[in-house]
Amino acid sequence: MAPVRLRHPKGVATIQVPFDNEEFTVQDLQQEIYAASQILPSRQSLKTGYPPRSLNLISPELPISSLGLKGGDQLIVSEEPESASRVISTPSSSTAKLDRQPAAPPTSRALPQASSTRSTPSSSSNGPVHVPTDGGVLVHRVVPDDNSCLFSSVALIFEQDMNKAQKMRQIVADGIRKDPETYNEAILGYLISSMIILTPTYFIRMSPSKYIEVITKSTTWGGAIELTILAAYYRTEICSVDVETGRIDQFSPGSDGGGMRCIVIYSGIHYDAATLAPMVEAPSDWHQTIFPIASADTSDSILVAAKKLADTLRSKKAFTNTATFDLKCEVCGQGLKGEKSARAHAEQTGHTRFGEY
Repeated sequence: MAPVRLRHPKGVATIQVPFDNEEFTVQDLQQEIYAASQILPSRQSLKTGYPPRSLNLISPELPISSLGLKGGDQLIVSEEPESASRVISTPSSSTAKLDRQPAAPPTSRALPQASSTRSTPSSSSNGPVHVPTDGGVLVHRVVPDDNSCLFSSVALIFEQDMNKAQKMRQIVADGIRKDPETYNEAILGYLISSMIILTPTYFIRMSPSKYIEVITKSTTWGGAIELTILAAYYRTEICSVDVETGRIDQFSPGSDGGGMRCIVIYSGIHYDAATLAPMVEAPSDWHQTIFPIASADTSDSILVAAKKLADTLRSKKAFTNTATFDLKCEVCGQGLKGEKSARAHAEQTGHTRFGEY
């Protein structure tokens, strides 16, 4: 353990960080910072050094060593505004060498999904959750909560068929296979299960071939790497809107982009799609799933609508904070708080089936 001093809006604090433990991740650091500052991990902005340099927190599953910190360093912690947005570019061989960090939203990861008793509000007395916007209504399109939600959502958007989730997985596998310089072991070598509650296997390093083997299984979640590859394949920006914070992560297709974007809705442990319809009751083949980019920032009317849709879902509590949610071990019945406690329980007992209270 080594001390790291925090300066945050409420004062100063010192936390102890196990820099020599490769199982201690950026996400674990963010949880320690949350305990000291009460700033949610998804809204933390960290700087260190002099002059202060920003730390890249968009891949929380990487080991703490990826940040280049050491004992005795000081971190300046600030809180991002709720409407913060980030553009995540397609990785290149040059960016792959920087801090060994792939682009990733704070709560995205490629991993198997937990058993959950939560329910996502998918409808109301007036049909699915929706908000009015230019040309119609933006509709929350719910996909099954079956481990393939990201792939089903993207398949619904690009193939108009959520049952083509496995095709999306194969596109990801082919993208990794065809670009071994970018998707090398350093980029893919993060904890595939920072939520140990979801799988009994702990991967610290992962070769491209192993990652392909894992991500093509229907029991594995997708995250930022998958969204980046799919954005490049379909030459369309994928915007992931976080329900809890309203943050929009923009996954760029790179220089070959076709000037279009689409929207997925992220609840913390689940992805859905958002599509535009002339009316709420319109059949699915009337829905528009991709949109021209009218503005590079979040002032684009479709993103304004997406933010309002997230606001509506948030008001319905349609999100899960994985750091604080209440879990129950379905093997022994023990109650647990957050994924970190569940991970420790799984390591101690071997129990890997959990449900949300």
